[in-house]
Amino acid sequence: MSHPFSWEAWGRLGAVELAEHVRRRDVTPDEVAAQARAAAAATHDPLQALVELFDTPAAAPDLALPTDHRTRGLLAGVPLFIKDLGSSVAGVLRENGSALHRGERTARTDPLIAAWLHEGAQVLGRATTAELGMAYDTTTVYNGLQVTRNPWDVSRTAGGSSGGSGALVAAGVTPLAHATDGAGSIRIPAAFNGLVGLKVTRGRSPLPWHVNELLNTSMVEGVIARHLADAALALDAATRHRAPPGKQFLAAGFDPTDAVAALRDVPRRLRIGVTTDGFGRPTAPDAAVAARVRRVADALARAGHDVEEIPPAQLPDWTSLWRSFETFWAGMRAASWEVAKGSPTPALREALSPMVRAFWDASARYGKGDVMRYQAANVSHTLAFADLLERHDVLLMPAFPYATPHANGDWSPALAHDFDTFLQRFLDSGRYTIPANETGLPALVLPTGPGEDGLPVGVQLYGRWREEVALLRAGAAVQAAIGTPEGVPQVHVSRL
Repeated sequence: MSHPFSWEAWGRLGAVELAEHVRRRDVTPDEVAAQARAAAAATHDPLQALVELFDTPAAAPDLALPTDHRTRGLLAGVPLFIKDLGSSVAGVLRENGSALHRGERTARTDPLIAAWLHEGAQVLGRATTAELGMAYDTTTVYNGLQVTRNPWDVSRTAGGSSGGSGALVAAGVTPLAHATDGAGSIRIPAAFNGLVGLKVTRGRSPLPWHVNELLNTSMVEGVIARHLADAALALDAATRHRAPPGKQFLAAGFDPTDAVAALRDVPRRLRIGVTTDGFGRPTAPDAAVAARVRRVADALARAGHDVEEIPPAQLPDWTSLWRSFETFWAGMRAASWEVAKGSPTPALREALSPMVRAFWDASARYGKGDVMRYQAANVSHTLAFADLLERHDVLLMPAFPYATPHANGDWSPALAHDFDTFLQRFLDSGRYTIPANETGLPALVLPTGPGEDGLPVGVQLYGRWREEVALLRAGAAVQAAIGTPEGVPQVHVSRL
């Protein structure tokens, strides 16, 4: 079957350019969907990034979309794969990577996906997620063992919990894919796969209809993207539409963005605070990871930006922060499963991955006093970062402290690990992403090129609350200083 774009062109095309092609009628949405489906099918065997590939775009019957909605809007015709956890489309399965939700279908199209559909996107399938979003390795067991792999090296993980979305974008299947982020699940797959990952401010994107925002204050939704402008486009498309009253109450006062246009004006002089501090964890970040951050900082200084080391004394009380987040992650999240589903039967327990079972059991350690201490401690962490962002426009730090791990290895929930070792490894690994979830700050991961092992290395910027556009512009300044990495992964549509 012939396609409108060569595979080399398709693998590099951004969502901004693709939508413009569709609006100009250079190509039809059906032709775009056919090429994206062909790409997804051709790369699935080595990557295992899909849960389901739809024969036709998801219809969202509850939205009554006009028949020509895919030919107009900011995302006209752009193919979108949705993570199988978080926002979804009415009638589509949403199983959260787990036997706990096997066979469940979305009752009502969630507000974020509805916004993107109104802007012309077409949902073509479900991407894999780590079970219940609980790991930085996307390996599931509920439909048999499925290990999502990194297109740059299939022996390595694509990250988690949005590993399927990261693998699909890196392999050139689509310019962007839906993802969620409760502890780094947008940003860590972006770093592992050489992509752009934007975590928005708490409340900026509406959560699914069934999710209580007050009990999930660390979680946001967005995309993993091929280009910085693609992440900006998804933000613009989402913010054009407000969730109905009573749903998105955390976002009161947010205005629509025009981030794509703002990227044309690259900042020339930013105040940048840089750190490779261990953030209170017992292990040090890899020397190569710290060196890459320093290299980016040096390039920014040469470009005329004011770059300053952040003294450790200005950082938060890490002991308090890690105790606090552990209560949320290992106590409150796991306890919420029982609130929603009741105690699992022996058969259901057996169908869960070993580490999800372990999280469920360990949640009994945490009582109401721990929850209250978690909530009380949050303000001190947030104020510490607020002080830092009064001194600096953005903060520069690693995205992940180590080299990209092997797939289905020490980070995998599908293998039986000592629970406390697994939990502390998770916190060690998320030391640079989790504080943004804990405080609600926006954060952005950018690719910087390969490391010594040939795998991508990302760096991360934190920005001020509600200032995603300024953060994206700071990302453009980083790219102006260091360039945009070239090269394609081992598994990529250009190799078809």
